[in-house]
Amino acid sequence: MKPIIGITLDYKEQYYRIKRYYSDAVSMYGGVPFFMSYDDPQSYVKIIDGLIISGGDDVPPLYYNERKLLCTKNVSRKRADFELSLIKLTVKEKKPILGICYGMQLLNVFFGGTLYQDLSLIKDIEINHQKSYHNIVITENRFFKKGRFSVNSTHHQALKSLGKGLSVLAISKDKIIEAFYREKYPFLIGVQWHPERQINSFLSKTLFTSFIRAAGLVLE
Repeated sequence: MKPIIGITLDYKEQYYRIKRYYSDAVSMYGGVPFFMSYDDPQSYVKIIDGLIISGGDDVPPLYYNERKLLCTKNVSRKRADFELSLIKLTVKEKKPILGICYGMQLLNVFFGGTLYQDLSLIKDIEINHQKSYHNIVITENRFFKKGRFSVNSTHHQALKSLGKGLSVLAISKDKIIEAFYREKYPFLIGVQWHPERQINSFLSKTLFTSFIRAAGLVLE
């Protein structure tokens, strides 16, 4: 059997939405994509073998005890509340989790980390992080080989303090955290870039292969 991978959806008033890149990547690397509406996280966690928190707008600052600045474009509270409940239940079951872009930031906040609401608030920024591509450096870890890679990382927010139990996996030239992992966990990774849009790259292949393999172990 192929592992079932739950993918969270964005929410715009009367409809849910998601770009097909997420399901394409899951299918390509051996999983079965499963989209989830915002209604029953307890039931979903029983069904899925792994979880992807997809990209979106900005994590509401109230979740990390800050007032909202004008530069922040919140995702709906309905989405964030659902995903935080889903993360809590998935972590309890120790099922694999992959957070992408906004999903990475939400995972960080779940574990007690904080965010910069805008990169303009950070001194010594050397890279335009809102452009399509820039280089990152992979640090020592158990998932990827170390090295410098080009990724499609476009974001106006960034991690400020890292959540409890999380370790840096990748950084940019100007020391912005571009990825993290949780050491004492089967598979929990957050990436600031969009690996589902670089589906044939070395990093995407390694990331999705490792994630789907970890989800497959849940079935055993």
